[in-house]
Amino acid sequence: MDPAEQPELTLPPAEQMRQKRLAMLSRMGATSPSPTQSGGSSQPSSSTASTPRIASPPPTGESKQPPAEPVQRPSASSPAAKQTPSQTRLKKTAEGEAVPSPPAKKANANVREEPLEDWTDRVLGDAFRITLDPARTQTVDGRGVKTYLPNTADELQQGGEALKLTASNIDSAILEAASAQPVEKPLLNYLLPCFKRLVKIISSIRRPTPEKQAVLEEAKRLCMSNCIFAVTMPELFSREANPNHDTLVPYLLRHHDNEDGICLEFFDDAVARIKEDDTVAPVFADAMVQLSSKLATMSMNDDYKPYVNCLVTYARYPILLETLAQHPRFLVETTPEMTKEQLAISSETHTILGPFFRISPLQADVTKTYFANPRSIDRGHIQTSQSALQMSLKAHQGDLTSIINAFVRAGQTPKNRTLDWFAFVMNTNHKRRALHVDPKEVASDGFMVNITAILDQLCEPFMDATFSKIGKIDVDYLRRSPRVDMSDETKLNADQAASDAFYSKKADGASNFISEVFFLNLAAHHYGSEATNAKLKDLDREIKHLQKVEKEVSEQVRKLQGSPFQLNIAQRQLDRVNTVIDKTMALRFSIEGVLTDKSMQTLSLQFMRYVTVWLLRVASRSAYVPGQDLKLPLPAEQPDAFSCLPEYALQDVVDNFKFVLRFMPQIMISAVGDEIVALAITFLRSSEYIKNPYLKSSLVTVLFAGQFPMYHLSRGILGDILVGSGFANEYLLHALMKFYIECEHGTSTAFYDKFNIRYEIFQVIKTIWPNTVYKEQLDKESRTNRGFFVHFVSLLLSDATYLLDEAMTKLVKIHDYQKQLQDQTLSQEDREKIVTDLEQAEGQCQSFMQLVNETMAMMKLFTETLKDAFTMPEIVGRLANMLDYNLDTLVGPKRGNLKVEDARKYNFDAKTLLSDFIDIYVNLESKQPFIEAIAEDGRSYKPQNFEEATKILGTRSLKSPEELAVFDRLKQKVKSAKEIADQAELDLGEVPSDFEDPLLGTLMTDPVILPSNNIVDRSTIVQQLLANPLDPFTRSPMTINDVVPADDLRERIQAWKAERIAAVKAQASGDVMDTTSG
Repeated sequence: MDPAEQPELTLPPAEQMRQKRLAMLSRMGATSPSPTQSGGSSQPSSSTASTPRIASPPPTGESKQPPAEPVQRPSASSPAAKQTPSQTRLKKTAEGEAVPSPPAKKANANVREEPLEDWTDRVLGDAFRITLDPARTQTVDGRGVKTYLPNTADELQQGGEALKLTASNIDSAILEAASAQPVEKPLLNYLLPCFKRLVKIISSIRRPTPEKQAVLEEAKRLCMSNCIFAVTMPELFSREANPNHDTLVPYLLRHHDNEDGICLEFFDDAVARIKEDDTVAPVFADAMVQLSSKLATMSMNDDYKPYVNCLVTYARYPILLETLAQHPRFLVETTPEMTKEQLAISSETHTILGPFFRISPLQADVTKTYFANPRSIDRGHIQTSQSALQMSLKAHQGDLTSIINAFVRAGQTPKNRTLDWFAFVMNTNHKRRALHVDPKEVASDGFMVNITAILDQLCEPFMDATFSKIGKIDVDYLRRSPRVDMSDETKLNADQAASDAFYSKKADGASNFISEVFFLNLAAHHYGSEATNAKLKDLDREIKHLQKVEKEVSEQVRKLQGSPFQLNIAQRQLDRVNTVIDKTMALRFSIEGVLTDKSMQTLSLQFMRYVTVWLLRVASRSAYVPGQDLKLPLPAEQPDAFSCLPEYALQDVVDNFKFVLRFMPQIMISAVGDEIVALAITFLRSSEYIKNPYLKSSLVTVLFAGQFPMYHLSRGILGDILVGSGFANEYLLHALMKFYIECEHGTSTAFYDKFNIRYEIFQVIKTIWPNTVYKEQLDKESRTNRGFFVHFVSLLLSDATYLLDEAMTKLVKIHDYQKQLQDQTLSQEDREKIVTDLEQAEGQCQSFMQLVNETMAMMKLFTETLKDAFTMPEIVGRLANMLDYNLDTLVGPKRGNLKVEDARKYNFDAKTLLSDFIDIYVNLESKQPFIEAIAEDGRSYKPQNFEEATKILGTRSLKSPEELAVFDRLKQKVKSAKEIADQAELDLGEVPSDFEDPLLGTLMTDPVILPSNNIVDRSTIVQQLLANPLDPFTRSPMTINDVVPADDLRERIQAWKAERIAAVKAQASGDVMDTTSG
């Protein structure tokens, strides 16, 4: 071997080929044959350089002449010289066509096996569209034109070799052919079709000889090398670098079957040489970066599918994904100058994966495509468009899932870099959950929803129905420098200092993949799908506001018909408002369509079930799974691991269940078990585990929404579980009562929020009440937990009193407004003001009366079941006062003020409400403390009200004769008790001031000393503390346990009463004696 060639053996194959190319280019530049003369013959010349000539086929219609022979013609004695032109064509046809037409049988008999060198020359010439014979410039099938290669032919002639293409000279032939391509066209326009023709030839030959197989494989290898060189080293082909040409991008976007599209075989061959050629992988990586950058400017309305298909193809090759994952553009290249807003949106447009996740039906121009006229289409058309939208999104998310799964499985580096990318998206988009969000400062909804959906898919493998892998979700993940940044998030029940202290204690060990994906997905739901879900309410409010503005501007346009200039301004404003309304409504329908995709929400719900069970395990420090017992209340000492969790860990669950129950409850029938009921009951019963009152109230909302009737389920999705579950039977009622009390105090808006919460509690209680277990539970509470029960009933009575008073007040206002509007002399301005006030009063009255009706329903249920409990000394007086006061309102002299037009519009039915009050009276008729409490009600008890009520009940047939008889009996009992009470008051006479309650001015029976040293009756301070746990004199916090019995004073009061009663009896006895003696 030539010693000069020895060093080349140590070079990589690609470098060896490059060196060979450079030497070849030098020789081609020094001597090259002259251009071919017209007529087809060529004459070698070394004086001038020439380029290969592409000969055109003969014009159509001309007589076909035998092709011109090359300079070196065969001798006259050769077989070729003796054949006629027609015989020559016949032989060429027989030998040259891959699938020849059936020749005559006589001709077939003379066909011999084609020599290897002829076969090689023919096949390589057809594959690369090249020839060494200027007379043979057409492919055998006549559909292609071959390029004549004078330089290669000259080189072979000078070396005394046959003018045939072979495996040894095809490399120089490819170089010459590629170099001859027009500079304005990319080299791959020529080389890729060559490669695909070789692939087709290889696949079409049946059982090729080893020699032929070797020729084809070598040709394919060299073609691939030239493709890579064309992109990485265009100077080898005497070209300047050109970014528009030196790239795979346009060819990757074309279908595999296209002649100049990159096929899978090309990928296979390229990937196979990556380990020995370090230029291949960067070529593909750079192409994908370019594709991603182009996709970042597109939407789902554009032809985005080829871009996605390309990345899906990449995903078949782990080594390509590993190179992509290590590319600088895979993650955001942050700089100190970047703002938080720039960081938030950078993942979507400035990373490799971002633009692929950005494609969504929620892109602005896409929403207008699906909902072009949102105000004029009916619900059926909306649902049809949403179904079409879901199909497009489902297909796209399927591609994204396969891509991400491939990255995760491609190796440790791609997996970690992919998780880093997901984490960066979450950590820079916390602002998506702010109260007021500028869409330009955060990642888009479509992008974030896709992120959430794909992370749900990553979690699916470990979310089995038996929760067998839930133990692998490691809560210590958050103490091992987690990818998810939650440092600025509100915690479930810890302040910032406590949270920082807990997480500063790092946990040992390494986190597993399940934990990584679990916490990433938890964050994705918070900043992604749930943030988009919350946007629905905002859009509804915005649409309502815009429609109001549209109405106002339309009125202005109507009034300005006589003023063209102002009319033009108003009309433009109206057009802008209409455009914004259309855009907002289209987005709202699109978001609803995306979020109500059945398969996506089913998987999301499955993930939330896992979160639910995991939270219960962490809080209870147990191995709880559905079907196992959970002991309540939870331990008094709360686990720090639970308290320091981000609040959204529970918020995500609640919001997701609320959304599904509202929009698509049907998917919950088979997707939800006991765990959601266990979650709600657990954290309502142990509500001290959660700091946020709104989050706790959301648990009630879940139970409330879960009992709406649906399909064959008369008690809803959760109703049967609430009624029949042993866990619910044991803990639900106490949990609801506890939170009924707890929601009394809270934020500035809690006063109004509490009524909505209590309304939902009432609905849940009505659902479970048919089960006698709950009646027994309530009776047990009244006997064993007296203070708790009294507090609950006291608040129930307070609500009834307040709501009835507010509702009746609003009815009186409505009555007055309606009467005023009958005045035809009112000015337009006054009439509009009254109408506005009327609408406001109507809205408030509707809300109050709805709550009144539910409160009365609860009191009817409770008083029917627990007569003794509702006649406790702490309760019975307030109950009687409330009933008497409202009976006076309904049947008293001023009841005419409650008459309004269309009363049912306000949920007000005077007859039904009166009947409810009478039911409570009748329920407690047998209890003497109740009778006495009515009789002692000096403010509202009026015998004539009871008589009027009897009259109304009888004439309107509101009660049965049996019920009326019980009510009449109650009236007589009260009348007798009243007479006795009045006489007792006369008998006692003036009460000493020391014996009077300083707050109520009544005689004390059980005086107690407060922490402020003031003395009041025990029943008075009990009622006071139920409403407000403060000392009424100093406003200092206190409880009933802080009072001290005033035993001396009580004994003095009892002695005084005994003395007064004895004196009255003695006097009465003396009067009788005197009369007798007289």
